[in-house]
Amino acid sequence: MELLDRAQEFENRNFAFKTSSERILASREVKSLILELNEFYKTKNDPAIMDQMKRLTLIKQKIEKRLKGRP
Repeated sequence: MELLDRAQEFENRNFAFKTSSERILASREVKSLILELNEFYKTKNDPAIMDQMKRLTLIKQKIEKRLKGRP
């Protein structure tokens, strides 16, 4: 359950990334969390884990959109 706690902590974190390197690190961290949650989900099939992955994916998409720049 430590994995779920880390995911919850990341989700509640303040997302005021000042530099591109901070955004890149956050993107990598959330990607690794999503992949770990996916492996955990394969064994448990708990819908709460899937909801957590969906919320983290939205955060990751927002970070990456900011990294690529707005058109």
